Amino acid sequence: MIQSQSVYRGRHDRLGELELVHAGKVRDVYRVDDAHLAFVTSDRISAFDVIMPQGVPNKGRVLTAIAAHWFERTRDLVANHLVSTRFEDIPGLPAEREDELRGRVMLVRACQPTTVEWVVRGYVAGSGWKEYTRAGTICGIPLPAGIPFCGRLPEPILTPTTKDDLHDLPLSPGAAAERVGAETFEAARAMALALFARGTAELADKGILLADTKFEFGFDQGKLVLIDEALTPDSSRFWPAEHYATGRNQPSYDKQILRDHLETLDWNKEAPGPDLAPALIERISARYLELAELLTGRRPEGV
Repeated sequence: MIQSQSVYRGRHDRLGELELVHAGKVRDVYRVDDAHLAFVTSDRISAFDVIMPQGVPNKGRVLTAIAAHWFERTRDLVANHLVSTRFEDIPGLPAEREDELRGRVMLVRACQPTTVEWVVRGYVAGSGWKEYTRAGTICGIPLPAGIPFCGRLPEPILTPTTKDDLHDLPLSPGAAAERVGAETFEAARAMALALFARGTAELADKGILLADTKFEFGFDQGKLVLIDEALTPDSSRFWPAEHYATGRNQPSYDKQILRDHLETLDWNKEAPGPDLAPALIERISARYLELAELLTGRRPEGV
């Protein structure tokens, strides 16, 4: 099994004085105190809800830098849970592992997540295309006929899913409202669409189309706020505008590179995932770093 020594896999039961409370597909969450958590973003990469055997060097630092960028750029729209990305600001982290962890940690306020992931789509791609060609809908939302593959929607739509560590399942807006309550649904819907509009506009200035993205929200002392990550290449489809054309897969700044590769394999999309060739890992890593520099104007901390 191929594995680069520069890849941070994570999933430690303890990190210095901090105890692991949750290990997601990419992020490990440690308890700091009753009000705060430490997020440590690993270099693990997943596709079709399966974690691949190999990680991508510096991917966690890219995700942390981009998420922090958007948390700061969108505070005027939606409050968020981020307190700091400085290693020094997180008590209990082991000093001897600073070089390994710097650039991939976030101190956040502990929030109660909603049980829905809030996906917004501006184009017809991915699983949305499969449903659209079959039923003329996405998540049960009727759409005009004749939209081509990777075609732009008349306006962005909210297509929520369940939140699950194994497989996220699509929800109709009505089913999502039943899960979280009408008031929370409407607030989250408005936040997600506003964030998508902001991301669309700012990415367009960089020559990037925002095809779709996923947001997560949670309650911080009763207030609904943005949590987890925002507009990263793990949670979004980013397409270079200069190469955009309907009717085909798009060049991408996200892990669509990996998805496209996996679609060519004789693999049933169940764990374990197939080994990834070094050349593919290098290509994904370079693309992630390119996007981070394009968006933030600098290389991620620790790279």
